[in-house]
Amino acid sequence: MEYTMLFSLFLYTIAVISHISFPANAQSHCLGPCKTLNDCAGQLICINGQCNDDPDIGTHTCANGGGGGGGRAHGGGGGGGGGGRGGQCRPSGTFKCHGKSFPKYTCSPPISASTPAKLTWNDFSEGGDGGGKSECDNKYHDNSEKVVALSTGWYNGGSRCGKFIRIRAKNGRSTTAKVVDECDSRNGCDREHADQPPCNNNIVDGSDAVWKALGLDVNIGVVPVTWSMA
Repeated sequence: MEYTMLFSLFLYTIAVISHISFPANAQSHCLGPCKTLNDCAGQLICINGQCNDDPDIGTHTCANGGGGGGGRAHGGGGGGGGGGRGGQCRPSGTFKCHGKSFPKYTCSPPISASTPAKLTWNDFSEGGDGGGKSECDNKYHDNSEKVVALSTGWYNGGSRCGKFIRIRAKNGRSTTAKVVDECDSRNGCDREHADQPPCNNNIVDGSDAVWKALGLDVNIGVVPVTWSMA
C-alpha cells in the first residue's frame, strides 16, 4: 500500500513538472552571468562576464554600477533611429578597435526637452582631429563656429542637418549650435574617423566655440550636459 502511494506521488510530480514551461532564451539581470550583449535583459550589457548598467546610456539599474566608457569618432555615413524599440537603445554588436571591443549603436536614448548627453570636443577644421569634411554640408568648419556632431541615433540619417540645438551645462550657461555632422556610433579606426573608435550613443561633439560659449575647459575632455532642439 505504502509503495503504491509513493509511486502515485512520483507520477503526479512528473506530470506537474512536464506542464511547467521554462523560458527558452532566459536573459540575466543585474550581475547575472553573460557571454554576449544579447544575454542581458533590458538596457543592461555584458561587462566582464556580468550583466551591468550600460555606461553609454547612463542607467543605474544595478546597485554596483557599470563599467568603462567608450570612444569618440567623427564623420561617417547613414543613420539610425531615435530611441530604439520601446524607448530602449541596445548595442547592435561590437567593433574591434586598437585591440579593444566597443559596442556599436544604431540608436540613441530618446530625445526630450532636456536630453542627457556627454559633451566632447572636436576640431571641425581641415587637418583637425575630426577626420573628413562634415557629413551635412561636405565642408570643414572653423573653430570659431558653434557647430556639433550628434551620435548616430540622434543624427538620424541627417534629418537634423542644419538645425540648431540648445545645449545646457551644469554651470547654468547655455548656447545654441548647428548640427553639421554625425558622431559615428557604428564605425571607426580608419582615416575617415581620424583613427578613433566609434562614438558612444549619447554624444554631442562640440567645436571649440561651443565649449567657450558654455564657459567650459576643453581640457576636461567629457562633460555631462543636456540638450534639446532650439
